[in-house]
Amino acid sequence: MEEEIWGKIEKSNPSLQSLASIRALIINPSTSKHIISAVFQTLTQYLHQEQETQNLENQIQNQNQNQNQLHHYLKLLCDIATHHHEFTHTVFNTVRSFAFSSVNSQFKIKCLSVLLTIAEHDVNLVSAITEIDENVIIKLCFDSSVSVRSWILRNVFRFGIGDEILVQVLLGFVNDAYPYVRVIALDGLVKLSKSVVEIKNGGLIREGYDRAVDLFVDSNACVRAAAIRVVCEWGQMLPESGVEVEEQDWFNSVFVQLCSMVRDMSMEVRNEAFVSLGKIKMVSEDILLQTLSKKVLGNLKERKFPGKISKKFLDLPASNAAGAFVHGLEDEFYEVRRSACSSLGMLMAFSVRFANDALNLLMDMLNDHSMVVRLQTLETMYQMVTCDRLKVQEAHMHMFLGTLVDASTLIRCAARKVLRLLKLPFMKIFKSSINGLLTNLETYPEDEADIFSVLFYMGRNHGSFAVSFVTEVSQEIEPSFEGELKFDNPRVAAILVLAISAPLTHERLACSIPTKVFSYAIPFVGRIAFSLRDSVTQDTLLAYLYKFSRITHIPGTESSIEDDPSPVAGGKLPLHNIDEIFNRVLPLQQISNEASEDQFQKDLRDIRQTTFPPTHQRKVIFTDEEAEKSITLILKMVAATWQLIKSGLIDEVQKTLRSCREELATVVVNSNRLNGFLAFASQYIQVVQHLAEIWIHFLPLRKFQYIKTGMLDHLLEKLDDNLRKLRYEFSGLNKEEELHILELVLLACVLRLSRMEICCNVNTMKRVRSTISHIQLLCDDLQIEISEFAGELAKSLNESGYRDDDALSPQLSFKRLLDLFSLKDMVFNGILKHIHAELDVPGNDSENPFPFVSGLPAGVTFQLTLFNITENDRLWLKMSVQEGDLCQYLFLDLNHIKGYDEINKVTLSVPFYNTPKAASFVLRALVVKECSSEDVGQMARGFGGPKGELIVISNITKIYMVAAKTTT
Repeated sequence: MEEEIWGKIEKSNPSLQSLASIRALIINPSTSKHIISAVFQTLTQYLHQEQETQNLENQIQNQNQNQNQLHHYLKLLCDIATHHHEFTHTVFNTVRSFAFSSVNSQFKIKCLSVLLTIAEHDVNLVSAITEIDENVIIKLCFDSSVSVRSWILRNVFRFGIGDEILVQVLLGFVNDAYPYVRVIALDGLVKLSKSVVEIKNGGLIREGYDRAVDLFVDSNACVRAAAIRVVCEWGQMLPESGVEVEEQDWFNSVFVQLCSMVRDMSMEVRNEAFVSLGKIKMVSEDILLQTLSKKVLGNLKERKFPGKISKKFLDLPASNAAGAFVHGLEDEFYEVRRSACSSLGMLMAFSVRFANDALNLLMDMLNDHSMVVRLQTLETMYQMVTCDRLKVQEAHMHMFLGTLVDASTLIRCAARKVLRLLKLPFMKIFKSSINGLLTNLETYPEDEADIFSVLFYMGRNHGSFAVSFVTEVSQEIEPSFEGELKFDNPRVAAILVLAISAPLTHERLACSIPTKVFSYAIPFVGRIAFSLRDSVTQDTLLAYLYKFSRITHIPGTESSIEDDPSPVAGGKLPLHNIDEIFNRVLPLQQISNEASEDQFQKDLRDIRQTTFPPTHQRKVIFTDEEAEKSITLILKMVAATWQLIKSGLIDEVQKTLRSCREELATVVVNSNRLNGFLAFASQYIQVVQHLAEIWIHFLPLRKFQYIKTGMLDHLLEKLDDNLRKLRYEFSGLNKEEELHILELVLLACVLRLSRMEICCNVNTMKRVRSTISHIQLLCDDLQIEISEFAGELAKSLNESGYRDDDALSPQLSFKRLLDLFSLKDMVFNGILKHIHAELDVPGNDSENPFPFVSGLPAGVTFQLTLFNITENDRLWLKMSVQEGDLCQYLFLDLNHIKGYDEINKVTLSVPFYNTPKAASFVLRALVVKECSSEDVGQMARGFGGPKGELIVISNITKIYMVAAKTTT
């Protein structure tokens, strides 16, 4: 097929259609190397011919057409280099020779562009880029063509040219006749700012600064905006470069220089001026205060600053800063107002007085008609509160609290973010803030979780205020006449959150709150704990509530819960699984940073002594080490269920395994090793759950004899799939752990073979043989005896197990083999890493489908994140229209996606070839890993795809496609 297509292309004259066909061959992963080599030779020949034609004087009128052809040929060569790595260096050297031999500067930069693209895909070629003669590059900088100069100046940093030469070249082009060349040169100077400091050449910095100041009056707005960026960066470098200037005065001079541009006629320039103002590292308080007042302050009326370094007589009046931020916050364009708000926040740290005066302006911005500006204003206020510059007054609160009922979710969330950290000076302000949050809760119930969290922090930060407020509204949280709490009232829950947070600042405040309030909060514990999940677990919160509600009676120790008429408010509460509570409880320092470790241990002992019987006093887990022990204990419990499985107590087993999985879900770790351990443990529990479900079918005289064999087959397939994941989805398994998994694989094979309906499964027999061989090798390496189960199976097969048709002999006793198997404890000694991936297609959903043309390839751009991938892993991207259809596979070359880090992100553009004849379809994509096992399994269906068994290591992503409308 490929030979036929290429034959037709060779016979035809080069055209856009033939070039498109050539590209289809190049990007098709199944195209042979022979065809790619022929394509390469043909394209090289085309380039030679076109280049020779271009050099003929009588063909000058066709130069534009030739340039277009040359561009297409170079692009195809680039595709060969990036899609076929064995040709990368050959293509690179060929294109480089074209670049050096050509006399046409346009063609040269196209060649250089291809070389840079190839080097991005092969890091080994980066050094070859830097070795290109710098004289060739600098000569192109002075080319008569504007497009050539622009491209070279934009990419000049990627070639091996010294920083000092680069600075001089760029300075030479800041006065170029074309504005966009001037902009590129100025932006290049900003990019080189750090290198310039290292050069320590004060003369260059002085020259660059002065030239940028001159461009403040350029006729093009884009040039003036770029000049502002240079003045901001290079102006602040002058004190570090050895130039004799007074540091404080010079920073003020740069600041005032930038203020002179905030009234420019161009929105772009004004916006850039305010962005740059926020980057200044040092400003005097009097200059900052001047920016908030349009009236020139008395001490600045006669003050002057140097406008340039080389011309100190050019004085810059300090009055240029007058009302700069007032103008910015009143600007007609929201972009300028947003930048002005942002810069205000960055400058607040320099002066408390400036922050206080600026707050009056910011409060007015909370009424801005643009949501973007209001959001930036709240972000600025958050910056102020984090550096202790936000001193709110009673007059401010009405406007600020109005944002809590804003129609925008983002605005409400940003306002609560500020309120969470705000220190309120008076009870009246605190009360209005709490009422504002409660109004927010009533208006937007969906904000409940975040509101509870804010109330919790406010109660901690204002303990005495919180107690006073709760006391005033205590009647609202009292049970009804029938003794029932208002469980459906969010306001009641919110007040309880505030009440229970107060004692965390000072424990003495707990005496001011009735103990029954803490017991009222217990029925809400799940709801409250969800809101405080970033600070405290549900079990910690429950233990805390028990302590302050003074609950001293545990049902089952002296009397039962039924004996107490008021189990919620009276002091008795049914507790379930108390061991679980104290095994997962976190330090109370997570709730209150002021509490010490000793105090925490004392509080914990008090809780245990007054609340729980001595038999439930067990150690609390704090570290990753303890977390690892907890996971190990869970796995021991899983292994202990085997005897229950063999006894037929499947319901009890399932309950135990579910509890183990829930317990496992509560373990939170940070290390990559323990994350892999957690994932493996969860997968291992699933395997044991499947074994329990399968074992039902092998128990005598059960009620489940009516279950069809098809269901058993389905369970066995699930078991095989999970075992495959255990073997190949984790790296770092040592020999003992691998041996444990292989015995489970052998057990799965025996279970499959022991059913009469499937006893002739040839693939299963081959798997049994290879697994036993592997087990024997591992046992020899570990110098241990093979298990009785595996040894008996190997012995039985050797004596009477095999027949000519690869089926098992009927004499083999499966019942004896199953009785011999015993599930051992899973013990880990190595470092496990979980191999998985995340797949996403941005910008696509059912409402925003991608267009396609039936029968033609459809391009899809995937964002792929790979975790813990090694150089030995073979990964494929699998795509299909419907499950069971012929699949298209793309091999993910790990060398191509650069590296084997713990987290690796890559963007892939992939053509899907099998587009159906339909108005629309849904493409399903996922990442699979090819197993490197010698076992024979079901082959993957698809052309050019994997040959062995696969495991899915990513989410299934749906790509919605719709037929493109065609015009006739």
